[in-house]
Amino acid sequence: MATGELLKKVRRLEIRSRRLVADLFAGGSASVFKGRGVEFEEVRPYVPGDEIRDLDWNVTARLGEPYVKRFVEERELTVLLVVDLSRSMRFGTGGQDKREMAAELCAVLGFSAMRNNDRVGLVLCGEKVEHFVPPSRGRTHLLRLLRDLLEREPSSPGTRLGEAAKFVNRTMRRHTLVFWISDFEDVLDVKDWRVLSRRHEVTALALRDPRDEHLPDVGWVMLEDLESGQRRLVDTGDAKVRQRYQAAARERRRQVEATLKLAQCPFLELRTDRPYLPMLMRHFQARRRGRGAA
Repeated sequence: MATGELLKKVRRLEIRSRRLVADLFAGGSASVFKGRGVEFEEVRPYVPGDEIRDLDWNVTARLGEPYVKRFVEERELTVLLVVDLSRSMRFGTGGQDKREMAAELCAVLGFSAMRNNDRVGLVLCGEKVEHFVPPSRGRTHLLRLLRDLLEREPSSPGTRLGEAAKFVNRTMRRHTLVFWISDFEDVLDVKDWRVLSRRHEVTALALRDPRDEHLPDVGWVMLEDLESGQRRLVDTGDAKVRQRYQAAARERRRQVEATLKLAQCPFLELRTDRPYLPMLMRHFQARRRGRGAA
C-alpha cells in the first residue's frame, strides 16, 4: 500500500473512531479502562460491610482478630490489542471485512484508552506473532499502531492463536487489559487461555460474518478455504449441503465459546453486518457492574 493512501486510511479511521468514542463515553462506559486495576496499599481492622474475600488470613491468624487488605486504583493501566491477521480475517460480505472491522475496533479502544491517559500496545498474530509494539501513550503512538495494523500482512496464511497467548504471557509482566480480536477459526487449548486470564483481564472479541454460518441458495459455486487455499465446487441449491455447512460452523463456534468459558475469558460476538458500538456499550456496562460478558 502506498504511503499516501495508507496515511489517508489512518486519518479516516481516526476521524470515525473519535466520533464513536464520544458515543461510547456518553454511554457511561469509561470505567472499562478506569478502576479495573488495583494494587495493595495496607491492611486495616475489619469493619462490618467489608468484603470477606478481602480478609488477610495470615494477619488475622497472627493478631487474633480480622484484618482486611486495602487496595487502591492503579494510576496507570495498560491496554493490549491483540489482532488476528490470518487470511480468514479478509473475509466479509456485510459491508466491511473482518480485518477492516478489527482496525476500527482497535481505533475505538485505543482512543478510549488514550482519553484516560492509559498506555496502549499491539500484537499482530497469525500462525506466529508477526509484530509487537510495546505499550506507550499519546496520539502519535496510537496512529503508529493503526498504521502498522493496516499495513502489515501475515507471513503465512494460517491461525495458531495459542502461540500469541504464550507470547503475551511471557511479555506482559504487569496486569493488562487484553482485547483479543479474531474470528477464532482455530482450535483453542484451554490451558493457554486459563493462564492468560489469571494474569490479565482478557476480553475475546469474536468477529463474525453472516456467510460464516449461512450459505445462500445460488446454485453451484466455487468455495475457497482462505487459510489452506483448498477449493471445492459446492451446490448451494442443495438444502442438505447448506445444513451441513451451518452445523459445522455452529460446532466450531460452540467449541471456541466453551473453551473460553472454561478459561474464564469473557466472550463477545460482533458481526460485520450490524453496528458493534451498542454491543460494546452493553458489554462494558455489564463488566462495570461485575457481571462478566454482556
